[in-house]
Amino acid sequence: LNPLFQAMESEISAAFDSGEPEDILSRAFKLTVTREDICTLQPLGWLNDRIMNFYMGLLVERSKKEGYPAVYAFNTFFYSKLSSTSHKGVKKWTKGVDIFEHDVILVPIHLRIHWTLLVVDLREKTIKYFDSLGQKGDHICKTVLKYLEEESREKRNIELTASEWTLHSMGTEEIPQQNNGNDCGVFVCKFADFISRDKPIIFTPEHVPYFRRKMVWEIIHQQLL
Repeated sequence: LNPLFQAMESEISAAFDSGEPEDILSRAFKLTVTREDICTLQPLGWLNDRIMNFYMGLLVERSKKEGYPAVYAFNTFFYSKLSSTSHKGVKKWTKGVDIFEHDVILVPIHLRIHWTLLVVDLREKTIKYFDSLGQKGDHICKTVLKYLEEESREKRNIELTASEWTLHSMGTEEIPQQNNGNDCGVFVCKFADFISRDKPIIFTPEHVPYFRRKMVWEIIHQQLL
């Protein structure tokens, strides 16, 4: 093992094992991440909202660099609010932002005890739903398309033509599937990572323990490897 990797490993272990649960290990994107939050990245831990939102923040930050698609990410509370209140309830969430100036919009979704991801590609006019347990999310795609129509009408005075859009729930043969009940959050983060680099999604469940450790380092250092 090279020394850099060893240094990273010891730092990751220390994040899990030393100090108090309430110690703050990272702060950015108006979020603070504590040791307790970081510990959800331990093997078979269930990722919480803070970890999910922080990681989405890192993806958005990286997308500002040359050569990456421009990414906008909603936080994990957006979809539940939208689905219970319609556009009115989330209108202010995009105050001062034109989401249509981006290439890709990420919508991490919390379904009671499961994380999934919805991705809007404004370049291709597609809305795709990614679920690592293979469930369909066609109604979720429709809800978000309706949101986009209302957002476009209200913010830009432009009518979207719904018939030009393709809505698709990714099948189990199209994206990797988790093989336990705990890894959905990591799958969502990695789906978003690959998509926000315009890369094909080629990881497998075997990569997840490595991803978990890597994410600890990335969140503490506020930098994607």
